[in-house]
Amino acid sequence: MSTAASPGSSGRFGSSVLGYPRIGPHRELKRALESYWHGGITRDELLAVGRSLQEDTWSELAATGLSQVPGNTFSYYDHVLDNALLFGAVPERFRPLESELDPLDFYFTLARGRPDFPPLELVRYFGTNYHYRQPELDENTTFSLHSEAVLDEFARAMERGIELRPVVLGPVSLLLLSKVGPTGTDPDFTPLDLLDRLLPEYERLFEQLAKAGATCIQLDEPSFTEDRTPEELAALRRAYETLSHAPLRPRILVTGQYGWLGDALPILASTPVEALGLDLVSGKVDPDELAKIPGIKRKRLYAGVVNGRNVWRADRYVTLTYLNRLKDVVPDLVVSTSTTLLHVPYDVLSEYDIPGDVADRLAFAKQKVGEVVSLAKALTEGPSDKWRKRPTKVHFKLKHAVRLRVDAIKAQDRVRAPYEERRVLQQERLNLPLVPAATLGSFPQTDEVRQARYELGEGRLSWDEYYKRIQAEIESTIRLQEDIGLDVLVHGEHERNDMVQYFAELLEGYAFTHNGWVQAYGSRATRPPILYGDISRPKPMTVEWITYAQSLTDKPVKGMLTGPVTMLARSFVRQDQPLHETADQLALVIRDEIADLEAAGIAIIQVDEPAIRELLPLRDDGREEYLEWAVDAFRLATGGAKPQTQIHTHLTYSGKSSVVDAIERLDADVTAIVATRSIRWVLEALDERALTRGVGPGVYESRSARIPDIDELDELLTEASASVPLDRLWANPDGGLKTRHYWQLEPSLRNLVAAARRLRRRAPKG
Repeated sequence: MSTAASPGSSGRFGSSVLGYPRIGPHRELKRALESYWHGGITRDELLAVGRSLQEDTWSELAATGLSQVPGNTFSYYDHVLDNALLFGAVPERFRPLESELDPLDFYFTLARGRPDFPPLELVRYFGTNYHYRQPELDENTTFSLHSEAVLDEFARAMERGIELRPVVLGPVSLLLLSKVGPTGTDPDFTPLDLLDRLLPEYERLFEQLAKAGATCIQLDEPSFTEDRTPEELAALRRAYETLSHAPLRPRILVTGQYGWLGDALPILASTPVEALGLDLVSGKVDPDELAKIPGIKRKRLYAGVVNGRNVWRADRYVTLTYLNRLKDVVPDLVVSTSTTLLHVPYDVLSEYDIPGDVADRLAFAKQKVGEVVSLAKALTEGPSDKWRKRPTKVHFKLKHAVRLRVDAIKAQDRVRAPYEERRVLQQERLNLPLVPAATLGSFPQTDEVRQARYELGEGRLSWDEYYKRIQAEIESTIRLQEDIGLDVLVHGEHERNDMVQYFAELLEGYAFTHNGWVQAYGSRATRPPILYGDISRPKPMTVEWITYAQSLTDKPVKGMLTGPVTMLARSFVRQDQPLHETADQLALVIRDEIADLEAAGIAIIQVDEPAIRELLPLRDDGREEYLEWAVDAFRLATGGAKPQTQIHTHLTYSGKSSVVDAIERLDADVTAIVATRSIRWVLEALDERALTRGVGPGVYESRSARIPDIDELDELLTEASASVPLDRLWANPDGGLKTRHYWQLEPSLRNLVAAARRLRRRAPKG
């Protein structure tokens, strides 16, 4: 039986990982979920798929030789929502549905919503490409433990001789990741006020797991890799002083994934918790500095030295040298990953098209588990001869012409004509009404389009036939938008699989996977491309499709491009040069594409940067430096655009003032912001730091199946008009519509157009 007692004993060093992918090597969970949602399989059949994925994961991890196997890492949709429901944190507005729905359908309603119950908000998770559904709490929230699934999984694993280390979101992070629900009435309430109500339920869980035979439980506290207030740090201390003294409990491992724990680390080290997990990739610390933290030498340290968020192999020589220094500071050492492996694909050996010199440098989840086990063995027994030999440094496809062009960039390359001059020229050219109604790019990817793309890739469909099918989809999309009454149209992006992957496949310097799927949320997964070399553009990437769409209508059709920072954030990126250098290489190819679109007569070009917030450092330190080069990359991409060309961008909103200020510095003519149900505090922030350019605050959630009515959209647009003048306000969804069905999309957009027209009619004349 694998046991949590072995690491660090008798001079041996343990090995573990903090989590594992859960969608299945071939996206078995995605297919089962979508089949269940559409009535194709039964609830029992879906549950069977989930059980099989759970059991395959434990068995595989136990067979690798890990000394500890994590459990409770599977989820049918989202682990943050799972943890909220584990402790009975049901939002008050959903209570009426509890008695009428099966528990699994109730869970999916929280995540996906229905027309009369908007879903929980979808929020990005600590700078990763994963999204979670944000729990809603108010002053009346009560907690109750619902541990059946955790205990059932633990018992099934024990029957196979595998002792799991259950993984649960820590109590303070669970509260900090939540928001105040709309049913709350106390203006001073914060979710952290509920900590003392929540902790007894954790103690009950501890008791149940201890009685079931668990010797260790993992509590993740990723919120403390961000800057935290003294009150929040005090809450962390109180929580773990309390939980450490629970009457009956397993050993407690507290992890700080996604960065450095900072001021939280000495607090945790001072409590009686037995083990701490540190991200020593994002937050690498010198062992001598670590040794200065009181109490750290008495803890078991889960040293997160294998990167859980990127796909490059660890430099085993450097990593082993570092681990040897660490063990002199903290003798009880477990080699681990920096984060859960949720953020990387399953297995590089399932790929067959990646160039050999690149493939040899890659490690997906299975390979990273092997690295962890191998490092722990080398730390215990000493390295073999192959460990002593450092690998030669490999430079992938360095291109002299690309580097010369980057070196030649001048400050004026990042500057356009003044906005007020551009605005006049653009309005003369476009003649748009007040509050133009538009979408942000993608339209639904039909089964027919996906099938055509698949058949093209398999060689069963000629390019000419594929081209005709995509043209037919574009024409249908243009005609629908004209009928709905949108003022600015899009071609629908039917030729694109993913906004980043599509462009990456047309650029040199990228490699691609066939099975490298990574979960984004629920059943949604992406295949991030692998950026390994210098970037160049062999030929125009979008011009042919956009100009065909523009030929079908007199209304302007937007050119649709992905920005340089989003290309970085949504890719697995080379580590042999600073990110800002790679960003500038990407910016130059986008700049060339804009020039080609302009030459083809396209008047509006959208350069999406929804990920500009994703790379934002979690702590204030380093944010301004990051925003400077991120903004510079965007401005390099758009700086060559003519003044009469209207440049749009699409951003994920952040309440941080530095990001709001960065929106202004981007110098886009129109900025669409993901806001939706957070729109009120978005508008407050915009009011405080008024943007002087066009703004589309995003007035309905594109990822939800819910259809907003005209009155609701009218109210939101009217509220927006108090912060953004009508002549700079746009009406749009908060994202692309790729994942929607036409029966959801069409009425939503008709209501959006109607609401925008209402606002125009009420506008002062003259």
